[in-house]
Amino acid sequence: MAQQSPAALDPVITRLMAGKPGAVVALDVASGKIVAEWNLKIAAQRVTAPGSTLKPLVLLELLQSGKLDPGQHLVCHHRLTIAGRNMDCTHSPAITHLDAADAIAYSCNSYFAQVAARLTPAELAAALERAGLASRTELVSDEAVGRIATAADAPHQQLQALGYWGVEVTPLELAAAYRNLALHKLKNDLSASSAAPVFSGLERSVQYGMAHSETLAGITFAGKTGTAAGASPQTHGFFVGYAPADKPQVVLVVYLDHGRGADAAAIAAPIFNAYAKARQSGVGR
Repeated sequence: MAQQSPAALDPVITRLMAGKPGAVVALDVASGKIVAEWNLKIAAQRVTAPGSTLKPLVLLELLQSGKLDPGQHLVCHHRLTIAGRNMDCTHSPAITHLDAADAIAYSCNSYFAQVAARLTPAELAAALERAGLASRTELVSDEAVGRIATAADAPHQQLQALGYWGVEVTPLELAAAYRNLALHKLKNDLSASSAAPVFSGLERSVQYGMAHSETLAGITFAGKTGTAAGASPQTHGFFVGYAPADKPQVVLVVYLDHGRGADAAAIAAPIFNAYAKARQSGVGR
């Protein structure tokens, strides 16, 4: 069962999600408990492609296995077709060379399609499984479990690294995976080592990248957007991240049945703002 949510979050989430099919879940980083939710059933049972929210998890595996120099700038070719699918980058064409952190910030498909080949298909699938994307979160009694395949060829491995093929998750699983990232950040057991570019990239994404929102939050936060096509022709959008950026206390996932990652990020910012105000006033403690 969900814990009682901070009073300030409920009306904000309800107002922002009014008329929007989807779900919102906030987790306490320390305990892992749900502190706020909207449409928890959808969050626990909707199994769908995560899109670019997968990229930080892929980058973490590459860095920890020593298969990527995070400071190396790779060329973004911008136009990209993989297995007949148009996967062109959506960031500005003026951005032509990216290091690992900015590849997260700008969600560069070209960058991740290149570096995905440094992992074997089995290594990539195993990394996603370790992240918890195909296992129960145990946060609710009735939840679905995601699916992870092992690619049979390089193009499908690239699509998997981009979150478009061979991996499906629930919003709740995604929140739990990012809580694990936030715990590493909080414990400072990885941030000073190979994982630092992951955290930096998530912060840059909010500051000036694909998760940037014109809505200013009263708290620094970090996160990642994701856009992918589901069963219908329309896209669905994710934002998943944590706040405060330096010492995470809450993880938030916003899932929209219809929309893009940028739409989900625009909803996340005022929720984080409400969380900051609740902390300052002591509401919900």
